[in-house]
Amino acid sequence: MRVPVLSPSGKPLMPTKPSRARRWLKQGKARVVHNDLGIFQIQLIRCPRTTNTQPIAVGIDPGKHYTGVGVQSAKFTLWLAHLQLPFKTVKDRMEQRRMMRRGRRGKRINRKIEFNQRAHRQKRFDNRRQCKIPPSVRANRELELRVLDELSLIYPITTVAYEIVKARGDKGFSPVMVGQKWQLNRLSTDWDDVREVEGWQTANIRQQLGLHKQKHSKGDVIPATHAVDGVALACSTLIRYGITSRNSQGWIGHVAITPAPFTVIRRPPVSRRQLHLMVPAKGGVRRKYGGAVTRHGFRKGDYVEASQGNKTYQGWVSGDTEKQVSVSDPNWKRLGQFSKNKVQLGKRCTGLIVLPTRKMSNLMASSHQV
Repeated sequence: MRVPVLSPSGKPLMPTKPSRARRWLKQGKARVVHNDLGIFQIQLIRCPRTTNTQPIAVGIDPGKHYTGVGVQSAKFTLWLAHLQLPFKTVKDRMEQRRMMRRGRRGKRINRKIEFNQRAHRQKRFDNRRQCKIPPSVRANRELELRVLDELSLIYPITTVAYEIVKARGDKGFSPVMVGQKWQLNRLSTDWDDVREVEGWQTANIRQQLGLHKQKHSKGDVIPATHAVDGVALACSTLIRYGITSRNSQGWIGHVAITPAPFTVIRRPPVSRRQLHLMVPAKGGVRRKYGGAVTRHGFRKGDYVEASQGNKTYQGWVSGDTEKQVSVSDPNWKRLGQFSKNKVQLGKRCTGLIVLPTRKMSNLMASSHQV
């Protein structure tokens, strides 16, 4: 395990040992700083003698419902993440919005008269030539970019390895391929060294490193499902298969896989403010539905601590009533409704739900070197 370090000006430096970080904190040479990914991090009080850094790569294994992320240096595995993508949530809400819009438009048309006399509005522009990607796919890719931007503020990242998908033959349509080109263009704009890695190359590197991948139950929140591919992608920037001598070929380079913190990240599924509800209210008075603001000073997605009797709960604000605040767990299942006076704010909403890392991942190949 390594602790990220920042310079006094906020520039990411090479991570250090936990024992050295504790000594710096005890001696007053550093202080603890917080980030949106929940990674323990320190910042130096005085400028260090040198600010030299070594190559650190980030591997991103994109998917339809889940994405694996790994941060790797030549000597250590620094961080693992399992992203739960908002594909299904955004898709369902877009279908609901389309149904509600068609229902509203259908009410103003009198079908008892001739077609040429009905209140049909002509199209104002051709909305089929804008080269946009679906909102569900875009939400997936934007979550990956958000995590990558936060990592760039924590580690001195030099290279980004992104796995590309090629659906050939009878494999048909792949939602991962839809936003692939758009994502690579965004990465190339923000990063100087972006490498495209195909799936078979990721599998070869993973096999060479001796990493175990679980190919069934892809929804399991463990490093072996998707984060292990992120590590293999990051290692692809440090090792390669090539000619080692005149008569032989093999793997060139050096990398070490070590246990690292494993984190699960998702978006808080907060409903947007709806002006028109599915079922109209009697009397024409519309009740409030959706939105991120509550009437008690909290925002939906805030991390809070709520007490009820002798029990204390930690969770995220998911709703409110006139006198109570709803608190939910990471899966957005409500833990209960608590009095507004017994809810204490822990951290403001950052647009991310990050599960706290309690232990190091033990499914990675320990101390395996190439």
